[in-house]
Amino acid sequence: MSVLICGSVAYDTIMVFQDQFKKHILPEQIHILNVSFLVPEMRREFGGCAGNIAYALKKIGGSPLIMAAVGEDAGPYRARLAALGIPDTHVREVVGAFTAQAFITTDLDDNQITAFHPGAMGYSHLNHVEDARGVSLGIVGPDGRDGMLQHAQGFYEAGIPFVFDPGQAMPLFSGEEFLQFLEWASWCTLNDYEAHLLCERTGLSLEEIASRVEGLVVTRGGDGSTVYSGGAVSRVPAVPARELADPTGCGDAYRGGLLYGLGEGWSLEKSCRLASVMGAFKIEVRGPQNYAPSLEEIAARYAAAYGEALF
Repeated sequence: MSVLICGSVAYDTIMVFQDQFKKHILPEQIHILNVSFLVPEMRREFGGCAGNIAYALKKIGGSPLIMAAVGEDAGPYRARLAALGIPDTHVREVVGAFTAQAFITTDLDDNQITAFHPGAMGYSHLNHVEDARGVSLGIVGPDGRDGMLQHAQGFYEAGIPFVFDPGQAMPLFSGEEFLQFLEWASWCTLNDYEAHLLCERTGLSLEEIASRVEGLVVTRGGDGSTVYSGGAVSRVPAVPARELADPTGCGDAYRGGLLYGLGEGWSLEKSCRLASVMGAFKIEVRGPQNYAPSLEEIAARYAAAYGEALF
């Protein structure tokens, strides 16, 4: 059975400015800002939440199925999915649109200036959960606003348990809409900042939010994760990273591990432990899809971190 991953597919163009922004952006001249940065170093990465989550899940041995909208420039991404053995059956091409793209300029202090073009992502509502066959589990990640609402309702009406992962799409929804998502979802995942924002938008405490779903996971970077399940609260320690190369895509790698565990019927805590292992592998390399541990390496890292066998 497949895991249906609803979310964005995107290209990330990352440029490095060999200086500091603060030397070129003058506070007293901010009202007439007109600056240009020479960026001799540039790379293009495959990204987007759905693509990144699917990549992580596939590395563990899962069966991801992506549901996303892309533009006419998606050929290289489709070729990559084919090479990874990830079906693109429900990756819809939108004529006249670009695939979602982030243009990120980073300075020597690791400050970033990002421009994001949503492109075809705004047409994600043209995809429908009921069109996918053989799906036992799903996730609704950051995507077009209408698509997220429609896919969450589609999972609910089809009786397919799913994770609600609002991520960068948090600003798109009202408190009432978040409450609706929580009514439909089986689990909810948030980072620390998103958790505070969700409490603010809904007027609920984290414990109250957790009571509306089977499980709530709040990730806290190097401080690990807080897991709310069955009225209890537990902590899952982070897996120590050998190197802190790039946090981009760590949350998506985490969700790939989480989905694998949930699909196997594991407890939420054990699923989060595997998720933490995948996040550690990811943060040690640059780019969201460039880490490539073997299943044996994943199992060994898990055992070393948590003192128990993964399988």
